Amino acid sequence: MLDVALLGVLEDGPQHGYELRKLLKSRFGNLTNVSFGSIYPALSRLERGGAVETVEGAAPVALSPPTGSLTGERAAMRARRRTGTRGRRSRKVYRITPAGRQLFLAMLTDTSPDDARSFLLRLSLARYMDPATRLALLERRRGQLAQHRSELPADDEPGRDPYAQSVAEHIKDGVDRDIAWLDRLIEAERSLGGAAGSDRRPSRRSA
Repeated sequence: MLDVALLGVLEDGPQHGYELRKLLKSRFGNLTNVSFGSIYPALSRLERGGAVETVEGAAPVALSPPTGSLTGERAAMRARRRTGTRGRRSRKVYRITPAGRQLFLAMLTDTSPDDARSFLLRLSLARYMDPATRLALLERRRGQLAQHRSELPADDEPGRDPYAQSVAEHIKDGVDRDIAWLDRLIEAERSLGGAAGSDRRPSRRSA
C-alpha cells in the first residue's frame, strides 16, 4: 500500500523524496511502512512504470532530520549521491504523471478484501473517490466485519478460562465499535448523497 500512499501525496503536487517521507508520516501515521529504505525503491519502481517522473531544477528543499536508522541513513546517502544533494539543497523532485493518476485511482478503488490497515489508508484518501465508490468501500468493510463478528465464539462457551473469555469479549467489543462507526459513516454518506462528500471530515475513530 506504500505505492498508493505515495501517489496520493503526489496528487497534491510535486515533492522531494525527504518531504514525501515527512508527509506520509504526518498524514497516514503507521498505516504505511515508511522509511528512506522503502520510499526510494518504491519511487524508482513507480518511475520505471511511468507513474511518476522526476523534475530537475526545483527550488531548494530543507532536508528531513536524521532517521536514527543505519539502513535509512545509508539509503538517504545513496539518494543524495544520485540527486547531487549537498547540504540543504536538492534539485530533484517527483511528480505524478497522467498514467500514475490512473494507476492511483485503480489501486484506490480496488475491490479486493481489505485488512484494517489497507481499509483505513483507502478511507483516508476517499476524497479522490466518486460517491458511489466511497459508499461501496464503507459497505464492503462493514460486511467483512459483520462476517467476522458472526464467526467469533459464543460468550458462554463451556470450559473457557476467564483470561481467554476476557480476550474474546475484548475482540467482540472492538468489532462492535468498528461496525457502529461504519454505520455512522454510511448513514452520513447516504444522507449527503455524495454532494459534498469530499469536503466532509469523518470521525477520527478508527476501524
